[in-house]
Amino acid sequence: MKLLQIAIQELGVKERKGTKNNPEILNYAKETGFNWVKDDETPWCSIFINWCCLKASLPRTNKANARSWLNLGKPVKTPVPGDIVIFWRENPTSWKGHVGIFMGYSADKSSIFTLGGNQRNTVSIQGYSSDTLLGFRRLSEDILLIPKPELTTGDRGEEVIKLQKILHELNFDCGAIDGVFGAKTTKALVLFQKDSNLKNTGTYNQETSEIFKSIFLNQA
Repeated sequence: MKLLQIAIQELGVKERKGTKNNPEILNYAKETGFNWVKDDETPWCSIFINWCCLKASLPRTNKANARSWLNLGKPVKTPVPGDIVIFWRENPTSWKGHVGIFMGYSADKSSIFTLGGNQRNTVSIQGYSSDTLLGFRRLSEDILLIPKPELTTGDRGEEVIKLQKILHELNFDCGAIDGVFGAKTTKALVLFQKDSNLKNTGTYNQETSEIFKSIFLNQA
């Protein structure tokens, strides 16, 4: 995802101590229209995500408030790296929050690894408690392409990636979008077929393809 690639390139950008300011952080604000920001100590997590979205040609909130991201994009229950993640700070009803880019969960799901700005005063990857999660948002405007049947466990390639993207879009967790039709992809497909009153074959067939087309009407 382009958003993730852009953010990764900024890793290590850090506030400067004292009266000096890091011009890169000030530039995040300048290029996204936050002209009132005059120093690198102004909370800039949302400013950074706005800047990354600008560079990725994705919609943005144009607000410095982290919780503004709850009103943009599509809510998702099963995030993938590159989705936006929003947390609360102090308490769930406070106006304060933090926003970054989802990278993954810890093994026990207690922490959410997040790439963002103003994380210990730096563009970095940090773990945040899952207990402070407010939500995930997907900003990608990529067209979902319907894969060609048939696909089954053990298959690899671009058609499998298309299948995995659709399963994620429908909130069926198939693990990483890696083009490998493994156990997680099979399990996710079986669950989708079950919910759609199809035979639970775990094989992506013509019948499943037709259901996908009925959901995503703009796909041929």
